[in-house]
Amino acid sequence: MKGQLDRVDFERMKTIGIDLGGTSVRVALVDEAGAILTQEKTATESEKGVEAFLEKVAGMVERVIGEEEVSEIGLGSPGPLNPFDGVILDPPNLVGWENVKLKALLEARTGLRVTLDNDANAAALAEAKVGAGKAEESLVYITVSTGVGAGIILGGNLYVGAQGNAGEIGNMVVQPGGRAQGNLNAGSLEGLASGTAIGRMGEEILGATGDAKEVFDRAMKGEEAAKKIIDEAVGFLAIGVANLANSFNPSVFVFGGGVMQQEMVLPLLTEKVRTMLYPSMKRHLNLRKADLGTEAGVIGAAFLPRVSRLK
Repeated sequence: MKGQLDRVDFERMKTIGIDLGGTSVRVALVDEAGAILTQEKTATESEKGVEAFLEKVAGMVERVIGEEEVSEIGLGSPGPLNPFDGVILDPPNLVGWENVKLKALLEARTGLRVTLDNDANAAALAEAKVGAGKAEESLVYITVSTGVGAGIILGGNLYVGAQGNAGEIGNMVVQPGGRAQGNLNAGSLEGLASGTAIGRMGEEILGATGDAKEVFDRAMKGEEAAKKIIDEAVGFLAIGVANLANSFNPSVFVFGGGVMQQEMVLPLLTEKVRTMLYPSMKRHLNLRKADLGTEAGVIGAAFLPRVSRLK
């Protein structure tokens, strides 16, 4: 495998992006403009252990590199994690992976330098560099799917916080004393506005299957109880977005994830957020859907070695 090139060559080089998820892992060769040149995707199978994962991914990396000269890998992973030391801490959807020194292990296996960070941060980078926010100075990317998370871009750089935990907005309290979900705070954003939360409310109130899409489908058909579930969930999401708008005042918010693909959500969210901002801020509120879809994670991962991380 080719690698170990001087940093002076790096900005003209291609990099490897790895998008690690609980279900699947994607490895891609990405050029400096964010174009995917070659890629592979397979099941993560985290339950088979870290060693089996490393063996599989190292092979994928070698195949997608081919004859190219590459020195860097960027890896986006579910958190919690320590991006500075490159350690996976205790992610709930990577079974048995606790305090895994993934950066060091993958470097030893591939001979390439590895930069590890949160998968939402990687997606935020992709949307900031080549996606919906590419012309903007600052961006907050929010994914609303099974869970809720965010990545924050300031001045073209990734803001990760003192311990690397910036953007863990799913645990933000938006209803004090509200419902608890898992190990999250009672009344958390994720517990009230995620696809999981919408599906749960649909099951309890509508007798639905627990699938958020069914709730949206029934709301689109005019079912009042379903419409109320969506309205309340989007209302809680609006509180979270307004808090971030008042805290960071970004040029744009970019939204990804399955919940945000529902056509009714973004207009309703925009309307609700505006009610929580100063009049002068309302005029500049800019909410957009993400452009890159499922490729955001792997493209953004490839950008991780190229940007500074702000504490």
